[in-house]
Amino acid sequence: MRILHISDCYLPRLGGIEVQVADLVRAQSDAGHEVEVATATPGERLTGVHRITAPLPFDLPVHPRGGRHLRRLMAARRPDVVHVHAGAVSPFAWMGVRSAVRAGLPVVVTVHSMWDPVTRALYRGLDALYGWTRWPIVATTVSNAAARPIRAVVGGRVPVDVVSNGLDVSAWRPTGEPRAGDPDRIHIVAVGRLAPRKQPVRLLKLLLAARRRVPRRVAMRATLVGDGPARGSMERFLRSHGMEGWVSLPGRYTREQIRELLASADVFVAPAPRESFGIAALEARAAGLPVVARAQSGVADFVRPGKEGLLGRTFDELAGSVARLARDHELRELIALHNRETELTRCTWPAVLEGFERSYRLAATRA
Repeated sequence: MRILHISDCYLPRLGGIEVQVADLVRAQSDAGHEVEVATATPGERLTGVHRITAPLPFDLPVHPRGGRHLRRLMAARRPDVVHVHAGAVSPFAWMGVRSAVRAGLPVVVTVHSMWDPVTRALYRGLDALYGWTRWPIVATTVSNAAARPIRAVVGGRVPVDVVSNGLDVSAWRPTGEPRAGDPDRIHIVAVGRLAPRKQPVRLLKLLLAARRRVPRRVAMRATLVGDGPARGSMERFLRSHGMEGWVSLPGRYTREQIRELLASADVFVAPAPRESFGIAALEARAAGLPVVARAQSGVADFVRPGKEGLLGRTFDELAGSVARLARDHELRELIALHNRETELTRCTWPAVLEGFERSYRLAATRA
């Protein structure tokens, strides 16, 4: 099958969508498909990657005449399916959707973000102008939490399936004998971009609230991996609340460094309220760690309360969950044992490829 992926953002930029699309391209290529990518992200030449770029400030991944270039590319390559990857607002990606629909090609749109009320209002407005929910497209998203607001907008006119993000589970499974945990020591880890929309300062407030609920005999420490524009405000919060002695911000880590970090950790925390999936939380769960996350987020698709971790709907419930795991060594060990011994299935690459091939077949019938 000839597959053309279209994404505003792609390598060399590093982010959730960029890395996931690159991994999907690699998995489909390994499965024998002919796969190419069209992107508005500037960068070095890569085989099979078509960079449709314009000299814009801050290297914005947008092209004012992107639709014209994409139509030419589709006419030249004639893909069997066009697979578009969109965030909350992705102008270049939606140029790709419109171009593929005009060309009569099967189109699958994967939405990687959660649509908040403002985003839903935007897409309803665009539907009033362009009628995009009546185009013969198929939508997928990465979790049930992310699917609900999309289904509310399309009202059944566009099929919306859930196809999980993919993970090479074997690369994250713990090896050797499990580390002997210490009842009076707990290492908490979080991994993610330090961006305001992820509310990283609120994560620090969460850790502080949990620390106050845990006996002083229990030594807590936290490692928050990542970098981004919110780092300065996080550092100021740590200084003003005397947390520098037990909370560290080491910056961005490689995948290998993250694997090593998870091997030394006891709990993983992913408290962002609008997490459409949570690939870092999935990696931690595959590595055997109990995960604490929002019940409203995409993490709830692979973390069940009391099984793979603990979920909370409010700040207070999340702080209580972290404190509970810090106090209850037996519960930590029970969840960790379950995560180590229970294989993930729906998030593996074979399952993800099967899910997309199902969507591709549906898109072909609609086109």
